[in-house]
Amino acid sequence: MPTSLRTAETETATTVARRRIPVVVHTPDPLSRAGVLSQLGGHPVIDLVEGGEPRPGTVAVLIGETPDEALLAALRKLVRSDGARAVLVVSAIRETELLDVIECGVGAVVWRHEATAHRLSQAVLAASRGDGDLPADLLGRLINQVGSLQRSVTGRPGAPVSGLVPREIDVLRLVAEGLDTGEIASKLSYSERTVKNVMHGLTTRLHLRNRAHAVAYALREGYL
Repeated sequence: MPTSLRTAETETATTVARRRIPVVVHTPDPLSRAGVLSQLGGHPVIDLVEGGEPRPGTVAVLIGETPDEALLAALRKLVRSDGARAVLVVSAIRETELLDVIECGVGAVVWRHEATAHRLSQAVLAASRGDGDLPADLLGRLINQVGSLQRSVTGRPGAPVSGLVPREIDVLRLVAEGLDTGEIASKLSYSERTVKNVMHGLTTRLHLRNRAHAVAYALREGYL
């Protein structure tokens, strides 16, 4: 085989390898674990990792009935200490748990009764990009809950002054509506790189962990 052809094939293989997403599955239930591994195992860019500490860029899929204290503690460690991105698969999230879940750094949530191979892989891919992927009913509840919190502090002495510029607010408003990066870019006549830069700038400046956390912050402070 000619050297140039071998080189091209090597570069292609390297590119494909770089695109693969390392995924770890966390759950105390062996049946749930086996089910998720089976659902994700055939995906062409998902690389299931067994054992060891997750490295930055890993997507952690956590499975439980509800986000109890043990699950939230695992989330905080994986996201804040290990640098992983999280997908939460649960049966229900109570109102009192909703903001805790978002502030732990969860970017994607899947209801257990909707956890098909397609839905799980969609959530993993979104989390790996840093995009949010919340069920529509959960996003609506988040907006209502944070809106109530914001109204309770409006006008209070010492309330925060807006730290967002109009372009950031425009982007976050579309994120809250469930649009992905490409759709936001098209809607605002920006490039996708610009949208990513806007999101990166505001999350870094305000110490926010992901898009869902940014939307929660914007709603809480009355920007949306």
